[in-house]
Amino acid sequence: MNPRLPPIVRRHIVEPLWNWTKRQGLLEAERELDRTQWLTSAEIEQRQLTALRSLLTRVPVINPFYRARFDAAGFDPAALQTLDQLRALPLLTKATVRHETDALLSSGYDRTHLMAAKTGGSTGKALDLYFTEEVSRLRNAFGRRRRTWAGWRVGEPMGAVWGNAEYATSARARLREWLLGPTITLDTMSMSGDAVRRFEAEWQDLRPTLLFGHAHSIYLLACLAGDLGVTGIRPTAIVSSSMMLVPHERAVIERVFGVKVTDFYGCEEVGGIASECERHEGLHVNSDQLIVEVLREDGSPAGPGEFGAVVVTDLLNLAMPMIRYRIEDMAEVSERPCSCGRGLPTIRRIVGRTADFLVRRDGSRVAGISLIENTLTRLPGLDQMQIVQDSIDHLTARIVPGAEFTPAVSAELTSYFESQFPGARIDVELVTAMAQEANGKYRFSICLVPM
Repeated sequence: MNPRLPPIVRRHIVEPLWNWTKRQGLLEAERELDRTQWLTSAEIEQRQLTALRSLLTRVPVINPFYRARFDAAGFDPAALQTLDQLRALPLLTKATVRHETDALLSSGYDRTHLMAAKTGGSTGKALDLYFTEEVSRLRNAFGRRRRTWAGWRVGEPMGAVWGNAEYATSARARLREWLLGPTITLDTMSMSGDAVRRFEAEWQDLRPTLLFGHAHSIYLLACLAGDLGVTGIRPTAIVSSSMMLVPHERAVIERVFGVKVTDFYGCEEVGGIASECERHEGLHVNSDQLIVEVLREDGSPAGPGEFGAVVVTDLLNLAMPMIRYRIEDMAEVSERPCSCGRGLPTIRRIVGRTADFLVRRDGSRVAGISLIENTLTRLPGLDQMQIVQDSIDHLTARIVPGAEFTPAVSAELTSYFESQFPGARIDVELVTAMAQEANGKYRFSICLVPM
């Protein structure tokens, strides 16, 4: 088949026909999301309150696990008047989801007829998740909205930089991909100069417009492309996801490819959570489908400029409700709304997992991403860095050195970390490459100290 089916044909003919024959309703969901993003913040909050009231009224009827939780908290969904009242309910933790998977499934839903997903399980403890096809469709609609914010249009081919890539193998899957929009993939688990050149050749043949993938993997591609003189990978839109996008890496990606990066944040448990728009002034929360709280350690809402734990309530998934689910990520609250005019609230940035926060002797914590930003952007010769804290008194800075790395840089790096962690021993370890996790991701900081 000719892979160059014009995107305009896919967009205006194939997509509507496919949507009609499959009774998917994806295009209708997209049109609704296109409309609601421009509502005022007050209108969006009222829509959330209506959806939340509906969710909390239905869940205890079909889910004994939550019925017991509501009763224990003395929570009456009928009395819900403000979103703040949601905080009367306890947090749902990963451990609870892991151990109470069966209990979290609502009655009236056959597990064998639900869509299933599994978290990456970077700690070795994956979660099993279930949701309906309708929920999946609505999540996909949000995914397409955020890609349009980056500059991609429906029907255009895409290029992915992903670990453990999955390819269309059946004739039906290949036909669907050709009709709706083909994707070429660079597998980050086998990234090399030859692989990048093959990816460039595929890019030249297919001409994708969107490049998406793990933030750090796109950065590695940009570095390899720059070193090899590869100039044939020319996206018009870039979406980074799955990992924190640090300023140092964003700058390299944008310099090599000449395109602004649109950062995206989500998780398997609830789908897409927030994304940058074309203004890049923070990440717009997917308030059509979620309620997102950013909380201090005492459970109160974090204020502008403060870090806090991310807690999400999925407004869609009745089959396996996620109500006040603590993701174990940390975010910084925005100090001002985005200038784009959308009513969707924003968070300024994601600052890492709770496990990515390192611990000082006095018990205070510091975001590993902040340490990375303060060194990679200031000291020469630090191509990549990962900080590992294995005890309260010992940290190792793993460095992939660049051409400008010198013993003096190593000494200055050590001195900086000693100032941040008084009394701790600091080791600098030079490596040729950072080890990836099983899912192809890479962590900037790892805290092994029990919290």
